[in-house]
Amino acid sequence: MAGKQKRKLEDLSVDEFLLSGFDSADEEENEEETPKQNGLNKKKDLSSAASENDEKKKGQASEHKDQLSRLKNKDPEFYKFLQENDKTLLNFDDTDSSDDEDEKKYHRLPTSLKEAYSDEDDEDLEDGQKGSKKSKKDEATKVTEKMIEDWKAAMKKEPTVRLFREVTQAFKAAVATTKGEGGGPCRYKVADSSVFNTLVLFCIRDIYVALQRMLNLKPNKDQKRLVLPSSSPKWQKNHIDIKMYVSGVVQLLSCLTEATVISAVLRHANQLVPYYLCLPKQCRHLVKQLLKQWSTGEETNRVLAFLALNKICRHKQEMYLNPILKQMYISYVQNCKFTSPNALPMINFMQRTLTEMYSLDTQASYQHAFIYIRQLAIHLRNAMTMKKKETYQSVYNWQFIHCLYLWCRVLGTLHPSDVLQPLIYPLCQVIIGTIKLVPSSKYYPLRMHCCRALTLLSSSTNTFVPVLPFLLEIFQQVEFNKKPGRMSKKPINFAVILKLNKVNLVEKAYKDGLIDQLYDLILEYFHTQACTIGFPELALPTVIQLKAFLKECKVANYCKPVRQLLEKVQENSSHITGRRQKTAFGVADATAVAAWEKKVQEEGTPLSRYYSQWKKLREKEIQLEISGKDRMEDLDLPEIKRKKISDKKVEDKKEFKDLFQSDSESDGDEVRFQIKGKKGRRGSDDDEDLKDLYDMSDEEGMEGGDLDDDGEGDEEEYKAPQPLSSSALIKLAEGDEDVVEDLELSDED
Repeated sequence: MAGKQKRKLEDLSVDEFLLSGFDSADEEENEEETPKQNGLNKKKDLSSAASENDEKKKGQASEHKDQLSRLKNKDPEFYKFLQENDKTLLNFDDTDSSDDEDEKKYHRLPTSLKEAYSDEDDEDLEDGQKGSKKSKKDEATKVTEKMIEDWKAAMKKEPTVRLFREVTQAFKAAVATTKGEGGGPCRYKVADSSVFNTLVLFCIRDIYVALQRMLNLKPNKDQKRLVLPSSSPKWQKNHIDIKMYVSGVVQLLSCLTEATVISAVLRHANQLVPYYLCLPKQCRHLVKQLLKQWSTGEETNRVLAFLALNKICRHKQEMYLNPILKQMYISYVQNCKFTSPNALPMINFMQRTLTEMYSLDTQASYQHAFIYIRQLAIHLRNAMTMKKKETYQSVYNWQFIHCLYLWCRVLGTLHPSDVLQPLIYPLCQVIIGTIKLVPSSKYYPLRMHCCRALTLLSSSTNTFVPVLPFLLEIFQQVEFNKKPGRMSKKPINFAVILKLNKVNLVEKAYKDGLIDQLYDLILEYFHTQACTIGFPELALPTVIQLKAFLKECKVANYCKPVRQLLEKVQENSSHITGRRQKTAFGVADATAVAAWEKKVQEEGTPLSRYYSQWKKLREKEIQLEISGKDRMEDLDLPEIKRKKISDKKVEDKKEFKDLFQSDSESDGDEVRFQIKGKKGRRGSDDDEDLKDLYDMSDEEGMEGGDLDDDGEGDEEEYKAPQPLSSSALIKLAEGDEDVVEDLELSDED
């Protein structure tokens, strides 16, 4: 019944239904009470209801007319206003009817309802919709290379708004193909890869110049002041098209993988930076892609991304500098988690460029530096109080060390700065606390990194930092006279390690590398203090420690660099002492002391001159290490292996044992021998010639060597040893003293 009642209501006009009010509800109740009625009675009821509605409408019209007549007496001013503005309302007549208007305005429902649609009608409708969709797709024009050539020629002649819109639509369609998405309705479509390449190349090369001409923007000679395109009177007219184009450039940059193509797009984006600055949303998207390229891209792309970021921050510093600095620091920390010779150049580049960004605003840099240095100090404090392996690892890792390097470089580069000056002391304390956290020999590489960071900070900020005690302590803790437990072919690269294992601590390469590192760090630190007036007093503890080391150490390879370093330090001390004796001012006169030190620095000292020569050689060596080439690869050294005595030779030795009476027996593979005329002497030149045959190291053969006063052995002309015959080896093993003199070289094995 409810369905039939709804159909009855549909026979009524809209006005009839509204004027009927809630009478329809009463009719519905009556319908429910008497469900069985004749169809003719239904029609009569409808006609009677319609007549009643007409009478109601006439009564309402007359009532409204009476209200308007009373309004004339009650509010004559409002009635006058209606006469002037709306005469049709006052000329209301009860004969007026809105039936004709309603018939025109609304569709009158039929007396009988038909079926909505047949199956055939549905099929026709679906075919029509599909046809309309196909027609819309067919409307998209396919871009050809001829069209691109025409656009290029037109752009060179006179770029217009319509032409730029067409190129922008085509570029949008090309970029949409990179992600396999339609990207919304587009006038053009790009289906060929060659057309895609030609179109993108055309946009990268010519669009910027066309935009400048179209907006009448002249090139600015003053590089510090940037002319924004929004200042052009034609900006509003081209605003939407430019916005679409720069968004497409960012989307294209996010999809590319080829380094050379990314480089070309980054150069184009760098040109478009003024346009991005006028569009904040697009600029944020660009910054995100630039940060990605700066931290993970190829070398050229890193530089281009940094230049664009720097340009954005310089010209919109208040809006972009703080968020960009934060994101760059986070990216730096994430990318220096692992360090290798190949990763070192990238980390150094990020340090230098991030320092350049911090130099844009020292006030903002202080806020960042204070927060992050405090963060490092909190990690160190937790490690010192809790004393657990997990807390030690939160400090003794590459991220922590590279952050220390970064802030040392920032404070040193921006010096002198009254804003950043207070941060020097807490940073020094954090680095010194890091050294003292676990002062064991396995963390000597980490100590070297901390000492190098302190030296950098001290030299660049003219601040005295006591670095030498941490280096001189190593001379006392390591036994350089002790024979190494094992030999290693490759040296230890201290630049890319923080910790040594137990195997490394007993290798010969460990002590060799340690001496080299101590030599480099002590020389670098003394170079920073070479011109100070108190250099002799500063160098005195080091001179005493190095002399004690030379007195105890018996290894010539270790004594030679230490002796050379000692001589340079003493020479510089004598030079400063001689200059001081000629002065007439006291130590308390700070102005005179500063002037004296500046003059000494201009003239140079023996240590500074030596350091400049040493630095050039050292940089070449570091470049080889960074490029992945080991030092040993440059030396074409033969590899000598000790041959094991075969069973046949052992039998021969037993057979001929009675022929050669020996004073001592050979024990296994160990060969003991004495040379006629040199009994009881070890470490001689002839010993060196023979020990190479048995792969003996310098420490094994020269630990208690017979050295001259300068710590070096007798220098004689060295001749490469020749292989010995089997019989000669047997005689030598049996202890025949004359065999060396009477030995004849043989070709037999």
